[in-house]
Amino acid sequence: MFTGLSAFPLTPLHNDAVDESAFVRLMVRLAESDVDSIAVLGSTGSYPYLSAGERRRVVQLAAASAGSKPLIVGVGALRTSEVLAHVRAAEEAGAAGILLAPVSYQALTDDDVYGLFREVTDSSNVPVIVYDNPGTTHFTFSTALYGRIAELPGIASIKIPPVSAAAAPERVRAVRAVIPDHVTVGISGDAAAAGGLTAGCDAWYSAAAGTLPGEMVRIMRAAQEGRYEDAAAESARMAPLWELFAEHGSLRVIAAVAEQLGLAHRNCLPLPVHGLGVRERRHLAGVVEKLELA
Repeated sequence: MFTGLSAFPLTPLHNDAVDESAFVRLMVRLAESDVDSIAVLGSTGSYPYLSAGERRRVVQLAAASAGSKPLIVGVGALRTSEVLAHVRAAEEAGAAGILLAPVSYQALTDDDVYGLFREVTDSSNVPVIVYDNPGTTHFTFSTALYGRIAELPGIASIKIPPVSAAAAPERVRAVRAVIPDHVTVGISGDAAAAGGLTAGCDAWYSAAAGTLPGEMVRIMRAAQEGRYEDAAAESARMAPLWELFAEHGSLRVIAAVAEQLGLAHRNCLPLPVHGLGVRERRHLAGVVEKLELA
């Protein structure tokens, strides 16, 4: 289950409330696609901005809409007690996996983060993905900490941050050297995915796939079939989208794509996070047309 393409959908908002119909629309779109799993309440799903009740409702909607796709649920929160409550909600909904990020306000130490993962694995039998996203959590995992956490029972996968195609083989080897064989390595950062998969990553945890599953599946399947040049070429074709991600952040851009495609209401992000401006949206519309994303 912790291999292949995992799609991270938005949690669209409308009038400062979860837009349940838009969220279900995105979920059904993914359930009917060829993605390998669906991960809700990741960074693309804006989990830190939602109340516990909103998060519980999103998980319930996701479970009812995911069809046969394995459902992964993000459970990160500031306090361990809150994380454990989110884990219980995911368990009750029948989640196949949980995605845990070390969310912080005060800077966390390696021992703090290890203790968090130990608490979660001690209290639940649901497999855990280690969510390493220093751009949002402001915590950087060392390779040694990967190894320490990966020895805990229930750790199933490690989501590493994006790395260049040139550096990816050495990075993947270094991570694999410290983790058990059963723990998979997944790449994040969509522009880096083809390089990471070519270097031997087992999974791709994708923000873009949550709204554009078909385009990302083509890259994933090419890599899985050993057609690495095709995967790189398809990723290169998506360069205008990756450039927008780099300039504005994947969340703002993929939200604007969803809005452009009629999958979410305008301004679907949680304030104070604003979407793209008028000029940027015009540029995005041209990219959507050029890449035939509609």
